[in-house]
Amino acid sequence: MATEQPTAGAQTQIHNIGYRNYDGPRLGRSYARRSLFSQTLRGSYGLGRSAKSKVLPMLLFAVMCAPALIMVAVAVATKAKDLPLEYTRYAVVLQAVIALYLASQAPQAVSRDLRFKTVPLYFSRPIEHVDYVLAKFAAMASALLILTGGPLLILYIGALLAKLDFADQTEGFLQGMVSVAVLSLLFAGIGLVISAVTPRRGFGIAAVIAVLTISYGAVSTVQAIAYEQDNAEAVTWIGLFSPATLMDGLSTAFLGATSAFPGNKGPSAAEGVVYLLVILAVIVGSYALMARRYRKVGL
Repeated sequence: MATEQPTAGAQTQIHNIGYRNYDGPRLGRSYARRSLFSQTLRGSYGLGRSAKSKVLPMLLFAVMCAPALIMVAVAVATKAKDLPLEYTRYAVVLQAVIALYLASQAPQAVSRDLRFKTVPLYFSRPIEHVDYVLAKFAAMASALLILTGGPLLILYIGALLAKLDFADQTEGFLQGMVSVAVLSLLFAGIGLVISAVTPRRGFGIAAVIAVLTISYGAVSTVQAIAYEQDNAEAVTWIGLFSPATLMDGLSTAFLGATSAFPGNKGPSAAEGVVYLLVILAVIVGSYALMARRYRKVGL
């Protein structure tokens, strides 16, 4: 016996699932920038992500702080009259750890949005491409400032506990914080602009490490050759071609640091102005390149 098939009208039903228009406040671009900044900064230390994502950034932060804790313990135990390492030198000595952190987190901040093509979704809201770049830039610089400024704070507190001269330690701490603040902006710009080139996180990691480590190794080698050939003036200008030596030169010229250049031949105050201008050009140029990149991606 044939079974009667239901008609098309009997199969079609309309359900009212309660969608309504949003009548609440529109928070606008500033709220979107703050949210993107907060999300990126938290993600740089694995907060709000899986437990596996927290391991590397937290481990690198611990590695950055460990030498400071050891120095403080030694200074307190031996009743030393000064810390074994200047505040302005700490980040330069541990630049390899900073490079690893930047290489692991800068691609994480921007590459996933490129890979999964979510950038146009951001720009479909009131946020503009300059807001996106500014939030990412500020978040990465803040993450680096936490990484580099935390150990300096440990050194400062330890120096006061060891009853070292308050005025000298405060001056050194403030000089060190200025140094790592500039370093954070410089390294964040370089890391993000490299990472924004490719949606592949692995390529971004390799590229950031290569740029930071190879440039420093090449510049240091050429500086050593120039110094051995009694061309001390060239040592200073060669330092302009690596992010780490740029920061070394700036700290030497204006923040009272001892230079790591061969023969301790750091730049003078006049030469330091050139270092400062180059650093500012790199920071501003990195922002401009990222803004241009995301203007095209968001179309």
